[in-house]
Amino acid sequence: MQQHINFITLGVADIAVSRRFYQDAFGWQETADSNDNIAFFQAGNALRFALYGKNALAEDAQVPAESSGFPRFALAHNVGSEAEVDALFATLGEKNATIVKAPHKAFWGGYSGYIADPDGFLWEIAYNPFLPVLR
Repeated sequence: MQQHINFITLGVADIAVSRRFYQDAFGWQETADSNDNIAFFQAGNALRFALYGKNALAEDAQVPAESSGFPRFALAHNVGSEAEVDALFATLGEKNATIVKAPHKAFWGGYSGYIADPDGFLWEIAYNPFLPVLR
């Protein structure tokens, strides 16, 4: 199997609410192939980010729709400086994103914090001085 990911799909409770969150809070634009049942966002050259109803996604995978809480993963958005992390947190806070953990100096030498989307999916907003920001 080749080492790449084409899609990250989140199973969300309400596509319209999540769609607005990613458009308004993150400023992302949907691709033309989105529809009422799924929202697609281009997330880099070869990656698409999708929002799909959690019940429909569970049905497609033939697994239970209800989970036990923490999804056991976080998505990350890296920026080029600590100041950029702080600025992005300020903007996201103004747009009513849920701030889970305010930005701080991290034990690994970077600077990061966490927000949550309307379904509680975690996003780490980080500056990592040891890795270049890939776009």
